[in-house]
Amino acid sequence: MSMIPSFFGNNNRRSNFFDPFSLDVWDPFKEFSSSSSLSRENSAIVNARVDWRETPEAHVFKADLPGLKKEEVKVEIEEDSVLKISGERHVEKEDKNDTWHRVERSSGQFTRKFRLPENVKMDQVKAAMENGVLTVTVPKAETKKADVKSIQISG
Repeated sequence: MSMIPSFFGNNNRRSNFFDPFSLDVWDPFKEFSSSSSLSRENSAIVNARVDWRETPEAHVFKADLPGLKKEEVKVEIEEDSVLKISGERHVEKEDKNDTWHRVERSSGQFTRKFRLPENVKMDQVKAAMENGVLTVTVPKAETKKADVKSIQISG
């Protein structure tokens, strides 16, 4: 039971005031924030971290998606220029006999979109998932180098 009463409704924080490992700080304005389902959805989106690296041959995206299977993740190309990575992390089933002390892992749907440059081969995009890391490789189209012709200067 929390030592700080909630004046604005139910107090569902389930944290113990005397827990030395708790980093929870009482926020008197928390009750005025947006709905909990929205904040849960936002936290799932924020937790889908993606690195975008460009090499001479391709654009490489790496997304940390721990605990997800490849069947729970979608990689799509929209409008011939937008890479979309999406999926859903499901909530763990609760047993009525369990006592939860802390819930920090986010759940819900996530979506990340990246507008790709024009010099990519959209028909050759590859994706692989290993150890909770999704790697998407978007090969670059060969850019034709302009022919340079030397012109002799007279005079």
